[in-house]
Amino acid sequence: MLNSFFDNHNKVAVAFSGGVDSAFLLYEAVKYAGDCTAYLARSAFNPSFEINDAKHFAASVGAKLRILDIDVLASSDICRNESERCYLCKRLILSRIISAAKADGYAILLDGANADDDPAGRPGMRAAEELSVLSPMRELGIGKAEIRRASREAGLFTWDKPSYSCLATRIAQGEAITGDKLARIERGETALMALGFRGFRLRMRGGEARLEILPEQLPLALEKREEILSALSGDFSEILLNMKGMRKTL
Repeated sequence: MLNSFFDNHNKVAVAFSGGVDSAFLLYEAVKYAGDCTAYLARSAFNPSFEINDAKHFAASVGAKLRILDIDVLASSDICRNESERCYLCKRLILSRIISAAKADGYAILLDGANADDDPAGRPGMRAAEELSVLSPMRELGIGKAEIRRASREAGLFTWDKPSYSCLATRIAQGEAITGDKLARIERGETALMALGFRGFRLRMRGGEARLEILPEQLPLALEKREEILSALSGDFSEILLNMKGMRKTL
C-alpha cells in the first residue's frame, strides 16, 4: 500500500507506539524500505501492556527496535496539565526520537498519522509538523478503516486493537499529573482488562474513578460489579459508571 512512498524514502526511522496506525506503518516500512528502525518512547504515560505489545509486534514483523526512556514527569510544564500539555509532550518525545535517529544515521522520521486524523483535536500533530516529521498515510489519503482492513489482510494482530490514548488523558485538564495518579489509573485499567473489558477509559477526578465503557459492555459492568469494586476500591474513594457509555471509535 505504501510501496510508492518508500520508493523515494528508503532509509527511515519510524515513531512507533504499538497502536494500529504506527504498527501498520512499521510493517510496510519493513517490507518496502531498504533500511528502517522503529523508535519507541517509554514513559510514565505508557502502560506496561502497550510497551509489551509494541515489543511483540516489532519482533513479529522483524523490525529493528530502539526503546527510549523519557522522563515526562521531569517537565513541570507537562505536569501542570494545561491546554498545551499534549503538544509539549509530543514535541519532547519527537525531539528525543529525532536526536536518537540522527545519531543512528536516519535523516527522516515518519509517524502513523492517517487521513482521518483531525489536527484540531490532536495538538501533537502540530509538534510533528514543526519538527518536519512525515506522515505518509495522511499524505496518501489512507484512513483508519483502510488501515484496519489492510492490517487484517496482512495477519497483523493489531488490526482490531482498540484505540488507546496515553494515561495522562485520564486526568482532567488543569489537575496536576503525578506518578502516583498515573500508577493508580494503570492498576485500575489493567484490572478492568483482566475482567474482560475492551475499549474503555478510567477517568480520575480528584480521588474518584469514573468509568466509561462501550455500551455493549455495560451489562458486563453490572455483572462484574463486585469484582470491579474489589479491584479499584484500594486506589479510589468512589467508583462511578457513566451510563451513557463510551463512544466507539475506529
